[in-house]
Amino acid sequence: MADLDEFRRETRAWLEANAPASMRTPLGEHEEPCWGGRKARYDNPDVKRWLDVMAARGWTAPTWPTAYGGGGLGRDEARVLSQELAALRLRPPLVGFGLTMIGPTLLQLGTEELKRTHLPPIVRGEVRWCQGYSEPGAGSDLASLQTRAVLDGDHFVVTGQKVWTSYADQADWMFLLVRTDPTAPKHEGISFLLMDMTSPGVSVKPIKLISGYSPFCETFLDNVRVPRTQVMGEVNKGWGVAKALLGHERTMIADIGKGFGGETRTRTAVQLARDYLGPREGAIADPAIRHRLAQVEIDQRCLDWTLARSRDEAKAGHAPGPETSIFKYYGTELNKRRRELMVSILGPQALGWEGDGFDSEELEITREWLRSRGNSIEGGTSEIQLNIIAKRVLGLPD
Repeated sequence: MADLDEFRRETRAWLEANAPASMRTPLGEHEEPCWGGRKARYDNPDVKRWLDVMAARGWTAPTWPTAYGGGGLGRDEARVLSQELAALRLRPPLVGFGLTMIGPTLLQLGTEELKRTHLPPIVRGEVRWCQGYSEPGAGSDLASLQTRAVLDGDHFVVTGQKVWTSYADQADWMFLLVRTDPTAPKHEGISFLLMDMTSPGVSVKPIKLISGYSPFCETFLDNVRVPRTQVMGEVNKGWGVAKALLGHERTMIADIGKGFGGETRTRTAVQLARDYLGPREGAIADPAIRHRLAQVEIDQRCLDWTLARSRDEAKAGHAPGPETSIFKYYGTELNKRRRELMVSILGPQALGWEGDGFDSEELEITREWLRSRGNSIEGGTSEIQLNIIAKRVLGLPD
């Protein structure tokens, strides 16, 4: 315990000495968390400075081994680091699918060559990743994918289309599923590839959503050559890799209600209720809203503790299993309830889309409510998660 106390003191001192002052402020109206990558723009130089100093210590991926650029921290030390970052209200230095999805999967299943090639650039925020899973005819039924890859010498030649590819227009690399044996049963004959998005034959078209945002894209693959060395796992055995990555993805999406790294631009639901509804004898005036607030906060706290326990188990070497479907289902449904509650608190002020009658926070809350509807679809719909829970967690028959 004395060593951990000393680690806490040293960590607090280092953070206070090295964190730029502007990184202790919430994200601005048009700011995004730092995703890194070759296409990143740093209008605030403190964002890049914060990324660089944290990456130099491996603290963008604090529990990853130092051999791959990580911090090499144990789970207790990592928890202390997280607590100190929160205590100083510091922004996460880096977010993205490299840290939350392909990185953990590489650590779990990648060859030594793939780990040494791809993990250090992720830690340093030099490369941004996207996911090539969903296709026009293979969304929730992912194994129906039709994108083909044919071996030609030392390369696979990939042809097909991916859809709902988050941030493909900003990504440098994609991890994707391809069918390498069209004669094999549905869940076999699939391989897991890592592809450079600058490869000839890759084109991307953004998809605009009802919320006004455009994080999703269509990705077209026309005879794209991918080196055979970029296959993760065995050729034709990629479904197992895909399921392992989905476990990491579902855990990540379950935590989405608080935003990446716990950052939000708007006030909390409790703060909104105090400001919009006012007090009555010291409590929020509307008893129905008070009840909904309490229930959401209790449910969020339970989810946070369960996710923290799951992360500790992962750090101890236990790979995530089908129980991640519980996290994904509950976290996204809870996020929808929270956004609906915030809209209820705003009342008529949640009806705006633009114009002088609404401030920027009110407009953003309305858009976030609309966006939350997609959380229970992306990464596997709630219905798919319930089927997985029924069959693979509870062992119920078909």
